Amino acid sequence: MDDLKEKYLGQIAEATDENALEAVRLAAVGKKGEVALKMRELGKMTPEERQVAGPALNALKDEINSALAAKKAALGDAALDERLRSEWLDVTLPTRPRGQGSIHPISQASEELTAIFAEMGFSVAEGPRVDTDWYNFDALNIPGHHPARAEMDTFYMHRAEGDDRPPHVLRTHTSPVQIRSMEKMGAPLRIICPGGVYRADYDQTHTPMFHQVEGLALDENISMANLKWVLEEFVKSFFEVESVDLRFRASHFPFTEPSAEVDIRCSWDNGQLKIGEGDDWMEILGSGMVHPKVIAAGGIDPEKYQGFAFGIGIDRLAMLKYGIPDLRAFFDSDLRWLRHYGFSCLDVPTLHGGLSR
Repeated sequence: MDDLKEKYLGQIAEATDENALEAVRLAAVGKKGEVALKMRELGKMTPEERQVAGPALNALKDEINSALAAKKAALGDAALDERLRSEWLDVTLPTRPRGQGSIHPISQASEELTAIFAEMGFSVAEGPRVDTDWYNFDALNIPGHHPARAEMDTFYMHRAEGDDRPPHVLRTHTSPVQIRSMEKMGAPLRIICPGGVYRADYDQTHTPMFHQVEGLALDENISMANLKWVLEEFVKSFFEVESVDLRFRASHFPFTEPSAEVDIRCSWDNGQLKIGEGDDWMEILGSGMVHPKVIAAGGIDPEKYQGFAFGIGIDRLAMLKYGIPDLRAFFDSDLRWLRHYGFSCLDVPTLHGGLSR
């Protein structure tokens, strides 16, 4: 046993990697190793011989296993030291500023308004950007002769001749998501629907694709007063002002009754917009009480539930808040513009920490 001990402890000490160490382990204490074979010979010994040889073999096996574990740890430490010497990085070196990405103002504004409405109990709902004209128009009480359904305003998907399936459109608003959410979740309901929408228009304040957020709240006792409070709280939080004045003007939307355009009090001081003060008024959104036909189209009883809805252009909100003069620049992919108006990727908007630092 002394010979075995000297032999294998020497081989363990000389092992230069884990493969060589594993070979020594198998030869010594593996199922067919020399120590294992010696232990099988215990059955042929007399009881007196087993009392001497058994403890000695167990002690030898334990000593070899301890030496194997210690050597394996030493080889691991040596490998780690070698990696640290070859794979080093000086973390004190300055970063390259031009390599840092920026958050687009539309993405930032979307995150801000989501944080605000989440605080008021609204969840985020999403839906397809290509939808049937039933969800986009019919379910929203928009009649077939309405100008918005004309091809000069709406992008219709191509259909093969003889295809009798319902026509599909690039959604002109996120209101179809409201219908889908009512079908899926029922009432009561409180959601916002942010996302991209499409209309055939293009100038300084309109683009063929833009972003919109619509809100919907349904319950048994909802009124215009609830709508007014929600919009006031949103505008104060988004523009980070202490107080605001909103003016509701009677209007007409097929999907709400009564309907109202909402203006906000503001002023222009040397070209700078100031929200909540001054003698000017600026339209910012459309709103109203959800039409009973729309509630019924969503599979909800309009005799029991009522609610309000509103729609806001996210791009327009970003333009007003961040002083961006031309909507078309949002989609120009100009890195210089994005470096100027973009936000840090770590600037996550929260109500307690500040929406836009």
